[in-house]
Amino acid sequence: MLVGTRYASATIDSRYDVIVVGSGLGGLTTAALLAKAGKKVLVLERHYTAGGFTHSYRRRGFEWDVGVHYVGEVHKPGSRLRRVFDAVTDAQLQWARMDDTYDRIIVDDAAYDFVAGASAFRDSLLTSFPRARAEIDDYLHHIRAASRSLPAHFGPRYLPGPLRPLVRGVASRAAGDYFSRTTASVLSDIVTDPALAGVLTGQWGDYGLPPGQSSFGMHALVAQHYLGGASFPVGGASQIARTIVAGIERAGGAVVVNAEVETIIVAKGRAVGVRLINGHEILGGRVVSDAGLRTTFGRLLPDDVGERTRMPAKVAALRPAAAHVGLYVGLHGSSADLHLEQTNLWIYRDYDHDASLARYLDKPNTDLPLSYVSFPSAKDPSWPARYPGKSTIDVITLAPHSWFTRWRDMPWRRRGAEYEDVKARFAERMLADVYAHVPQARGRVAYHELSTPLSTATFTGYQQGEIYGIEHSPHRFDQTWIKPRTPVRGLYLTGQDVLFCGVGSALMSGVLTAASVLGPAAARQAPALVEYLRG
Repeated sequence: MLVGTRYASATIDSRYDVIVVGSGLGGLTTAALLAKAGKKVLVLERHYTAGGFTHSYRRRGFEWDVGVHYVGEVHKPGSRLRRVFDAVTDAQLQWARMDDTYDRIIVDDAAYDFVAGASAFRDSLLTSFPRARAEIDDYLHHIRAASRSLPAHFGPRYLPGPLRPLVRGVASRAAGDYFSRTTASVLSDIVTDPALAGVLTGQWGDYGLPPGQSSFGMHALVAQHYLGGASFPVGGASQIARTIVAGIERAGGAVVVNAEVETIIVAKGRAVGVRLINGHEILGGRVVSDAGLRTTFGRLLPDDVGERTRMPAKVAALRPAAAHVGLYVGLHGSSADLHLEQTNLWIYRDYDHDASLARYLDKPNTDLPLSYVSFPSAKDPSWPARYPGKSTIDVITLAPHSWFTRWRDMPWRRRGAEYEDVKARFAERMLADVYAHVPQARGRVAYHELSTPLSTATFTGYQQGEIYGIEHSPHRFDQTWIKPRTPVRGLYLTGQDVLFCGVGSALMSGVLTAASVLGPAAARQAPALVEYLRG
């Protein structure tokens, strides 16, 4: 599903005000805000379609979304996320509100529903934990407090001086450094029942680290983000990139795909453009990288720049986030016929997520530590008209890149029989979870295929196949040097490595990077950006 203009047919000028490397949501948001502020912007994407993890693909008469499964807050027209989405898409992106039960945590045969709204969320859990009212309320208090501490943690170092007063009042009211403590540490102060703690942390796959390793701030942002309910883009995830790209083009910018950047050109200590892998050089007043910290400082910058800034060593001290395998399933029969729910399933065998993951990493043939099962065809109201009589399921579990390194130098889709056998065994295990919890899918599967960390590396450029960039641990959030502005003059960062993972974070990173590029002119040139910060 092509979004953007192919390099071979694109008209590319010799110079731009801003060149954005990568077309993930952070890169596209940055580009859209800068284009609407009057900048001449070019976005370059190595993949055949723009969008990063918001892209969709088609195979055998089906369509799958590779990275977007639900988004919080956008069903509220006045929310910050919705206002910025409306600004960068000219309000062309539509959202469908999901059912109130957005997530279901399943441990063995027990199921626990996460229901939209703090009161409904608490009341649902009280059916299983009737004596835990005070603890659940205390948990809700802490995730709200941690979410409100976000401006205090990021705002002062991320925003240019003239814009800092927009968050200073919020920052001064924040208390507690939730980002420097693990999720397990904070939960141990709140919850006495290990089963309840396991349920409350059952969304840890949304950020890729179990409670003993993840930052509570990261956990709280995810939990709070969905607490009011979730939505799905009408027309599928690719509509996110499609509508933003259209907005960039209307503002005079360009988004070009099949255009891989080999090097960011640095002259006299300043980023002045890029060189593509075919040797084509394009100059820019500013360069914004949406390629991730590891790729930007490990591959795209000249070696002498790395030595001068010492950034590669800093980045190397950060671990990559988890890698995954994804099973994309196409079924005969509509979502209505098969009674597929909109609710996401988080399937576990143990309430102790850290122990379960450790067993799996030590002995890969043990039970999967989690299976995340999502039903995109049930969430998208446009699906029945586009694909009548068909439906889809996405299944995700974790799998380290190291398990697949022996095949990494082989070309995509031609990695040999042994690799295909490993994939088939993963698919069998993941389908077993589907059949156990969605038994009506048995006998209706028309097609399925499995992606590995090598697939992710091929299409995103993340060399370890990490889906969430750098890991979301307390150590990561203690790195105050991670921000949009880099030590290289004229070079900026955007995307999930600037903040944290998730659609909302990627959007926010684009806003903050655009503010950094515009500097004091931001308030005058990008009113949508300022409205977001005020909100």
